[in-house]
Amino acid sequence: MIFVLRLGHRVSRDKRVTSHIALTARALGADGTIISGEEDRPMIKSIEDVAERWGGTFSCKYEKDWKGVIGAYKEKGYKIVHLTFYGLPIRQKIEEIRNKDVLVIVGAEKVPKDLYYVADYNISITNQPHSEISALAIFLHEYFSGKELEKTFENARIKIIPRERGKKILR
Repeated sequence: MIFVLRLGHRVSRDKRVTSHIALTARALGADGTIISGEEDRPMIKSIEDVAERWGGTFSCKYEKDWKGVIGAYKEKGYKIVHLTFYGLPIRQKIEEIRNKDVLVIVGAEKVPKDLYYVADYNISITNQPHSEISALAIFLHEYFSGKELEKTFENARIKIIPRERGKKILR
């Protein structure tokens, strides 16, 4: 199981990025997203609607207390992975992380210093400034060894039929 905790969501500033984190998490194999920071029911409803139409069992929920979320997942035996460009390169640690239950933390605003000590792994995709969306995508790609690209979603009401040209959509 793999869940993504979006830390520090701000409704007025982060709506699009947080939505894209949830969509990326879903499309690339995560089981759910937990949003912390400011509550944003319309955004969560939008993600739930996507999951319902496009299939699968992805969940999206709000939790005010991010420390409580981390503690609860630690108690369940999950490894806590904080994506930060200050961390160790993913290729050095991915074998230790792969095939474990994981809570991946993706920050919005500056993350609290103690998060670096609570996390089991502080992982960098690169040590250069980059998007948290791209970091999550690359992390999930490495975690699933590329197999997430072949994932199918059960009970989908909408499906894209791949074609070289044009569009084919099943509803």
